[in-house]
Order: sequence, then structure tokens, then C-alpha cells
Amino acid sequence: MALADFDLTGRRVLITGAGRGIGKGIALVMAEAGADVAVTSLGQPNADKVAEEVRALGRRGFGFAADGTSVDSMQALEALGGLDVLVNCVGDSIGGAVAATPDGKARVMSEADWHRVVDINLTQAYVGSHVFAPYLLAQGSGCAINVSGIAAIRAAANQAAYAASKAGLTRMTEVLAQEWAPYRVRANAIAPGQFTDPEQVTPEQYEERERTGAPRVPLGRLGRMRDVGLLAAFLASDAAWYITGQTIALDGGRSIAS
Repeated sequence: MALADFDLTGRRVLITGAGRGIGKGIALVMAEAGADVAVTSLGQPNADKVAEEVRALGRRGFGFAADGTSVDSMQALEALGGLDVLVNCVGDSIGGAVAATPDGKARVMSEADWHRVVDINLTQAYVGSHVFAPYLLAQGSGCAINVSGIAAIRAAANQAAYAASKAGLTRMTEVLAQEWAPYRVRANAIAPGQFTDPEQVTPEQYEERERTGAPRVPLGRLGRMRDVGLLAAFLASDAAWYITGQTIALDGGRSIAS
């Protein structure tokens, strides 16, 4: 007999940045768990494709084109008829050193690069929370999930903007958890390790990334899109009601490996 605590039947979920990759993986697992799902993507075709796959799983699915870093473009929610789970999943990285090195070998991040990476990874979570959290707070239930990254836990050279924004997302999640707890709304974050979207690379490229990346992961393989979806579905369920303010690493043990 299935545990009702894990059931998401009838929950209304909005996932930003879900036209592909991890966001899409979360959307499909949420639908499998019984939720109705709306997704946003920078392009309408990707949003529509994911919404169609949600509907193929027997749930209501909606797709919207929206810039997740802009409040003005993130206003539509009427289609879902309310909200129970918000997933802020917009993210990207532009590598580069903060300052030029004497040997001139490192690519130097521009000021525009810095602002773009911080906006895509951190400001987007402010935008999603600012626009959509009032629905959760007004009904006195629900949760938000911020998709972070292993850079929030372990830094690497030439990733200053990415690591700083992901670490900032951890602190922001903790702040939101405290602000929203009186209204019985939770906030948590997921920090994925190395994940490759098979839809964005050739089979040969996917196999090569798995071959070179898996040995660095204690559990012996790279992450799958479904892995993040399963954790997100748990955090969205009543089974995780007593969890808030946490950033959970989902990386096969890589963040704790020496």
C-alpha cells in the first residue's frame, strides 16, 4: 500500500527554467507523482514541448515563455488556478577569472558576464519568490524549491560568479525558510553535482562525459535528470513537511570526496 505522504495528486506546481535539462526532469517526475505542472522557458517551443509531455502523463500541463530574471515577464499563473509548489530552476554558467593573470592564459570574466551569471542563478530565485510566493503565503501552505549546484558547497577556479551566486542561493533559501515559516510555507534547495542532459548532446558526447566524469563520483556515475525530479517530488510532498531551510547535495558523494 502506497504511503499517502508522498502523493502529489492535485498539487499545482510551477517550475521556472524548465524547457529542458534538470527543470524538465523535475516537471516530468512531478507529473508522474500526480501534480499538475506549469513550466516557463525562455522560448515558447521548449515550454510547449514539456507541457505536452506532462499532459501525456495524464496531468494538466502548461507552458509559458518568460525571462526568469525579470519580474515583468513572470506574471502569468491563472491557468493553474493557484499554486502549491514553486521550483526556481533558472541557471547557467560563464567561466572566467576575476582578474587577468601575468601569463595571460586565463579568460577574464567581463562585468557583463558577472551580472548575467548572478542574475541567472540568484536574481531568478528572487524574481520567482517575489512574484509567486504570495500565493503560497496567502493560503498558508506549500513550498519553494531552489535549484542550486555543487558550486554552493565546493568552489573551483574560474567560477567566481557561478559559485558566489549558488552559495548566495543557499543563504537566500535559509532566509526564505525563516520568513515563511510562520505561514507554514517551506523553502529548501537542491544542489546537483555533474549532470548531462542527453537531449542536449549527441550519444557519443554523452558516453564520453559519462566515461570521463564517472570516476570522480564515489557512486560511480553522473547524475540523471530523474534523480533531481525524485528529490524535488519528495521535498514537495507532505513526507518532507518538517524539512525547511536546507540545501541538499545530490551529487553521488562528490562534494564529500577528497
